[in-house]
Amino acid sequence: MATAYSFKNPEMIIAGSALIVSLITAFASIYSAFIDRAYARSSVWPRVEIHRTYNNNDEPYFSYIVNNKGTGPAVIKYAKLSYENKPVKSWPSYLEMRSGRTIGHTQSHIGSKVLSAGESIKPMETRDKEVAALLADEDGLHIELCYCSIYDECWLADRMNEPILVAQCTIEDKERFLQ
Repeated sequence: MATAYSFKNPEMIIAGSALIVSLITAFASIYSAFIDRAYARSSVWPRVEIHRTYNNNDEPYFSYIVNNKGTGPAVIKYAKLSYENKPVKSWPSYLEMRSGRTIGHTQSHIGSKVLSAGESIKPMETRDKEVAALLADEDGLHIELCYCSIYDECWLADRMNEPILVAQCTIEDKERFLQ
């Protein structure tokens, strides 16, 4: 004799209820994992900004400053500098190009560096009064930094300080800033 199954059977109602609860739990777990992943990424999001400073008082100076204003480390993959659409390879060559002479300056390497959240560096500073004044006027130097988060999300930053999301950081060797 064949047994007739009915959706009105208590066993079928319990089984159907268990299936619905299991599906809801699975969807809630997947959504929770998605939210956790988004939170983890935002908690280590870097934001690199490039600024200039100038002082013409008793001790004149001019410098560039690179800040990480984000919440996580910024892994700088490359720096690209150009002046009047010509690649710049080093600070001494740029300063000589601008002033026509060798200029005393201090510099920090920016081409492959990790900036912690809240960290700042001065890639270049000069205390030469004449050159500081020259650079303080809009100097036409284009600075581009490509940096990534620890999750390999990458951005391009320039002096406009509005990072652009990119798939990855790539540059030709002839364009790479070497210091």
